[in-house]
Amino acid sequence: MKLTVSKRTGETKSELTKLRHRGDIPASVYSKGKPGDKITVKGAEFEAVLRKLPKGYLPTTIFELDIEGKTKKAIVKDIQYHPTTYRTLHLDFLMLEPKITVDVKVPINCTGEAECVGVKLGGFVRTVKRHVEVRCLPDDIPTDFKVDIKSLEMDQSKRVSDIEAGEMVRLLAKPKEILVMIAKR
Repeated sequence: MKLTVSKRTGETKSELTKLRHRGDIPASVYSKGKPGDKITVKGAEFEAVLRKLPKGYLPTTIFELDIEGKTKKAIVKDIQYHPTTYRTLHLDFLMLEPKITVDVKVPINCTGEAECVGVKLGGFVRTVKRHVEVRCLPDDIPTDFKVDIKSLEMDQSKRVSDIEAGEMVRLLAKPKEILVMIAKR
C-alpha cells in the first residue's frame, strides 16, 4: 500500500487543528535508535486504504511511504481516533529495516465455522483473542493466522500452541492462552 506523505514543521495545537481541518492527518515515523520524524499523511488517501483492508489487518499491512521522493517501508504502530466522530487524529509509523526484528500483532482468522461440530450442536464461537503478538523480521510478517475450528465440539478450544507460525516467526503470547472456544448458549 502506497501513501504519499510530506514532512511537517508545525507542532502547536492550532497548526495541527488547521492540518486536520484540511483533511490531512499528522503522523510520526519512528525507527530504532533515531528520533521520530514528523510527517503529514493525506487523509483521503489513508481512509481509502482503510476501507480496502479487512477488519483487524492494519497492524500487518506494510505501507510504502513516499517521503520527498524516497520510498521507505513502514507499519502502523499506533492510531488515535476522535472519540465521537471516529476520524483518524494521529498515526505512528515504525520504519522497517531488513535486518531488525519487529513486534507485530497478527490477526486470528477462524475457518470452518459453518462445519463446526459444536456449532451444529447448538453452541456458538466465542473469540477470546483477536490478535497474537509475534516477533520476526519485516520480510517474515504473516498476514494472519488461520485457525481451523471445524473439529471443535462443545466446550473445546484452540490455544496459541495450536498456531503454526513457522520457524522465522516467534510467538510472544503464552502457549496455553485460549484463542477461540465453542461455548454453550
